[in-house]
Amino acid sequence: KAVREWIAAVGARTAFIEPGSPWENGYCESFNAKLRDELLNGELFYSLAEARIVLESWRRHYNTLRPHASLGYKPPAPAAISWPAA
Repeated sequence: KAVREWIAAVGARTAFIEPGSPWENGYCESFNAKLRDELLNGELFYSLAEARIVLESWRRHYNTLRPHASLGYKPPAPAAISWPAA
């Protein structure tokens, strides 16, 4: 209920996706598969704090550093990388 209220408050709309139809939501399905295969299947979290730290580290790598085939094996957001000052 809170999510529906927030969606209405920000003026967004939702799209219904048929259960068992991953092709209707390919980007999310692909991300969820990568998250599960590259991180969650190989980790045991002993606290919520640990999970948050590990997930944030993976998210930063996923969004800024990992090579992406459709970008010529360049990272998705190289401008987001903050390099140490020389």
